[in-house]
Amino acid sequence: MFADDQLTDDKFLCGRLRLWQPARGYRAATDPVLLAAACPAEPGESVLDLGCGAGAAALCLGARVQDLGLTGLELQPGYAELARRNGERNGISFTVVAGDLRHMPTELRRDFDHVICNPPYYPAGGTPSPISARATAMQVDDVPLADWMAVAARRLRPGGWLTMITGADALPALLGGLGKLGSASVLPLSAREGREAKRVILRARKGGRARFRLLAPFVIHQGAEHSGDREDYTPEANRILRDGGDLSAQFG
Repeated sequence: MFADDQLTDDKFLCGRLRLWQPARGYRAATDPVLLAAACPAEPGESVLDLGCGAGAAALCLGARVQDLGLTGLELQPGYAELARRNGERNGISFTVVAGDLRHMPTELRRDFDHVICNPPYYPAGGTPSPISARATAMQVDDVPLADWMAVAARRLRPGGWLTMITGADALPALLGGLGKLGSASVLPLSAREGREAKRVILRARKGGRARFRLLAPFVIHQGAEHSGDREDYTPEANRILRDGGDLSAQFG
């Protein structure tokens, strides 16, 4: 578990959320905010966040959509406890279970309307972080992305949605792991206009039959390069990352 002096107090969505995060270890940035924005959850629906970390994605989603049944599964007990604390702190009901997705805890063996996940996607052959908690959260280990997707599909009700963010180089694995998931759309995320996409968001439906769609890139920053000490988000990125908007328009 993390001691209080090992934590930082961080603002998300322009301060609508305040999250405790470890000063050293995996720290949420824009990925979980974009993931939450892409999830098409509606009030009253249930959401499972696989590998929820300190709760950033689930709680960003809960801040945007009211009356969700939010549940998280987290491998590392310290992060699971942080996620519980962060839910309580922000007044968002969030049930967090510490456990391994390869051995799904009994209380999570039920159907959900949505599954969201931001799995480790840094290549397994790369140099791992010297901070073990960060390495576990970010680097592909012995659980392939296809296994994350298979677990997600088992937890979805028929017609339920998986929303997932990964590195763009993982796209072949994502497409190969669709299995019972269909109606898939992939949204590339580009740092700037004309730059190659380094991340992608996949949205797919259990039992879906619509054609596969590769969408136009979502551009996060304005201009060809960063200029000076100022924020340079595009208006659409600002609406999502600062104001808590959603990405529905990008998916059509």
